[in-house]
Amino acid sequence: MRYFQDTGILLFYGLFALLYENVSLQFVFGFLCGLILMCFAYFIENRWLRLAAGLLFSALAWVVWPIFFFLPVAVYVFVREHQYMLAGISIFGEIYYFIYLGKLSLVFLCFCGFGSLLAVLLEKRTEQYEILEVWFKESQDDSRERNLLLSEKNKALLAKQDYELYAATLRERNRIAREIHDNVGHVLSRSILLVGAMKTINQETAMSAMLDNLDDSLNSAMDSIRSSVHDLHDEAINLREAVDVLIDDFKFCPVELHYDMGTDLPKEVKYCFIGIVKEALANVMKHSNASHVDVFMREHPALYQLCIEDNGTAFSSFAVAEPPDGSGINPDGPGIGLVNMQDRVRTLNGTFQITKQHGFKIFITIPKEL
Repeated sequence: MRYFQDTGILLFYGLFALLYENVSLQFVFGFLCGLILMCFAYFIENRWLRLAAGLLFSALAWVVWPIFFFLPVAVYVFVREHQYMLAGISIFGEIYYFIYLGKLSLVFLCFCGFGSLLAVLLEKRTEQYEILEVWFKESQDDSRERNLLLSEKNKALLAKQDYELYAATLRERNRIAREIHDNVGHVLSRSILLVGAMKTINQETAMSAMLDNLDDSLNSAMDSIRSSVHDLHDEAINLREAVDVLIDDFKFCPVELHYDMGTDLPKEVKYCFIGIVKEALANVMKHSNASHVDVFMREHPALYQLCIEDNGTAFSSFAVAEPPDGSGINPDGPGIGLVNMQDRVRTLNGTFQITKQHGFKIFITIPKEL
């Protein structure tokens, strides 16, 4: 836009020559040539074509001399392309031509010199503006990029903090479960044994009923403690840490875990996924010639997803024959590990699929409404 402002000013400046010259077809032709050069130099991307158009405009002025009044447009184009020599040649050629026509005067000299100087000043101002505009846009882009990076880092830090709190909570639950089991559980066990011994040696009928009630109460308390400990332990299982341990212990080939699940997972899903991953890695080691395994765990709005795939090609022992019912697994043939996997998923109303193209792939989905 600033380009058209500058060249428009130069064209308008050339019209001031009408104060000294009469309107003629040559003058109108010169104005139109200047307008064409202005548009051509803006819309044509080829630099050499722009320079050629400027040279053609300057040369045409020697044939139609009123074009010289609009020569600052060509000077602007040359300076914009950093062709200062061509700009100087055009200016001196203009002065020489007016001397040749015998029309050179102080007025014409000032008019031509000021027009050329105005073209240079306008172009330099626009060039500085464009440099500042590019710098400003780059600064904005850098600022946005830094903000995005900071935002991503903040999200990662918050996610890590949440995960550490979650892991600490699970560890605390495990500690409490161990404390209850080791202390309260042992005390209750010893009390139950003592009551049993007292019942054995008791010879008073009046004490039998009391000892029976005490024994029932202690056993009931023991059952409650045992149930609470099991619940705490089940809730304290960290699925990701458990799978990481399985992967770290697997030395047959590299395993990459892609984990994208929340923390509030049902214990049934945790045990199911841990068991399937353990069985699948064991099958890879026993029956596959894979050199890489990928484990994908994802949580979706309506389901949990587990995918285990390897790049192995040897399935003679791992793959099983298709059964008559088309279920994909033959319980009577080899591959009992796959049958166990399917049974685990089926108890949770999930789906179990196997593909053997480009490696071996197990795809499992479990709905959230268990």
